[in-house]
Amino acid sequence: MHIITKIVRLRNVEGWAAAGRLGSRWETGAVTGAWYPARAVVDTAAISGNVRTLARAAGSAQVMAVVKADAYGHGLLPSARAALAGGATWLGVAQTGEALALRTAGIVEPRVLTWLYAPGAPLADLLVADVDVSLAAPWALDGVVAAARATGRTARVHLKVDTGLGRNGLTGPQLDDLLPALMRAQADGAVVVVGIWSHLAFADTPDHPTVRAQAGVFEQTVAATERAGARLEVRHLANSAAVLRWPSVHYDLVRPGLAVYGLSPIPDQATSAQLGLVPAMTLQAHLATVKLVPAGQGLSYAHQYVTTQDTTVGIVPLGYADGIPRHASGTNQRPGGPVQVGGRRLAVAGRVCMDQFVLDLGPAATDVPGDLVTVFGPGADAEPTAEDWAQTCGTISYEIVTRLGAQVPREYV
Repeated sequence: MHIITKIVRLRNVEGWAAAGRLGSRWETGAVTGAWYPARAVVDTAAISGNVRTLARAAGSAQVMAVVKADAYGHGLLPSARAALAGGATWLGVAQTGEALALRTAGIVEPRVLTWLYAPGAPLADLLVADVDVSLAAPWALDGVVAAARATGRTARVHLKVDTGLGRNGLTGPQLDDLLPALMRAQADGAVVVVGIWSHLAFADTPDHPTVRAQAGVFEQTVAATERAGARLEVRHLANSAAVLRWPSVHYDLVRPGLAVYGLSPIPDQATSAQLGLVPAMTLQAHLATVKLVPAGQGLSYAHQYVTTQDTTVGIVPLGYADGIPRHASGTNQRPGGPVQVGGRRLAVAGRVCMDQFVLDLGPAATDVPGDLVTVFGPGADAEPTAEDWAQTCGTISYEIVTRLGAQVPREYV
């Protein structure tokens, strides 16, 4: 199924203009149309600046900006272009469709690597589009060779090795068995082995012994592959946390993901600001309904939150269908997900519903329908951050931004 992205003009000009952040570029799914009562404002200059910060941390290593999962919810194409403007020389994606979308959109100069696919993937299309392909399982070599022969193209491949994460990738014995066939395919011109890569299990934990252990396995694998006849262009192991904390594993290329979008990959050790990063996304909505309710009124399903006094409540037209975690529901004992309304910090009151949640605005509230609600942002104006939401929900900021629904328009400023 093809997802159509289109540029639309915002109809609710007065509402967003009053928020002071009206933009002219919107991208939204075809289903939503031209108006939605919420938006995610994405600061592309922040993305570019974050990449520059990461490039400085990477030293002599090149930077592959990871733009998988629709650029962590920020929008694939605008984020990719912003990352390249900041100095990235590679782009990395998990899915084959993302790689092809980059090329189709005219992003042809940087190297692009895709790494997660199953039998039946459009490998021939990838080779024609000049996309580097990861080999993470023995069967993949046969598929890549067949695609190379069908297209007359030499496949640029990166060997994904499992050095200890226990996830996708070739084990040591699998690689040993595969190397003879791989080198024959290289001698025949079907493939050229340009890279070896792996992924760290504990890069976000200071001085964890597995980092050095995995690096040792990685370097042994590189040496064995080069002895077999590979002439590698790049070796890459470092994710966002390792770019910032482990210079010994930068090698030729680093692969930051979360940090590209300004979120700290090591929140227990350093905030985004302390790392020189600026969160790029601000999620906003407008109050849809404001009304008075009496003391003792239950709010939302199952009445997990009950008002303790006569008060004013507001309805925010975002819910779990839009990516607001249901785990952000609030009770009288446990505040829900934090938001900012009229310069004050409030919390979700009651259960998050499919497309709305409730706020207890307080007995003296003067808020009216259409007033701006900031769900999260960079935090520069004391608004909640994605990390604040992650802490409330018992998860990580990666999940908060990547789960944002496709129907929520992205505005690029």
